[in-house]
Amino acid sequence: MNIQPIIDFDRSLLLMLNGSDNLFYDNLMAVLTSGLTWIPLYLALLVAVIKNNEKIMQILLVVGCALLCVVLADGGADFLAKPFFQRWRPSNDPMIKHMVHVVNGVRGGDYGFFSAHAANTFSLALFFSLLIRNRLLTFVMVLWSLLNCFTRIYLGMHYPGDILVGLMWGAVSGIVAYIAYRKVYYRMSPKIKYVSSQYSSTGYGHADVDNVAIVFVFTLLYAVLRALV
Repeated sequence: MNIQPIIDFDRSLLLMLNGSDNLFYDNLMAVLTSGLTWIPLYLALLVAVIKNNEKIMQILLVVGCALLCVVLADGGADFLAKPFFQRWRPSNDPMIKHMVHVVNGVRGGDYGFFSAHAANTFSLALFFSLLIRNRLLTFVMVLWSLLNCFTRIYLGMHYPGDILVGLMWGAVSGIVAYIAYRKVYYRMSPKIKYVSSQYSSTGYGHADVDNVAIVFVFTLLYAVLRALV
């Protein structure tokens, strides 16, 4: 099978979406792609987990499975796929690196297939969506993941194909982590389906989900203000 047309399309799409002549967008994408920017979101999710689980073991199980998402997603990208495939990041690809827009001279490591950012964020997005079962939370988490994915293309760190495969591996990682969570959870807790206007079907308060959404919005506002400075 000749995959060269796919590679050529991937490269063309990258050059179309990568960068701009706008300093504000450059700064915004640099802020949004940083894991430190999203610490408040992680803390808001942790608070929701703590408030909606009665036992410390239940809380630790959620935290442990969230970490499992990252281990599977990040490990698959950085320790397996990138050393094996050795596909250049766009910012380091000898064929196009001088055509790729980079911000603050940051080019990342040599290889970029597949995207750990895409895998990590989508694995967590899917895991928490399955865990909490709230439409607003699902929308926020998926949007968060896709926003992170776009920053990687904009900054020239990944081809769109790197992102697509990263999302698929992230989905696998998130589902595996959730299956592990269910198997352990139902050994320590009864199966309860919540029917209430105040809680999701898995017992998470809608008010706590609203707080996660609010933190997400304020984080975006913070990123915009940082980009303007």
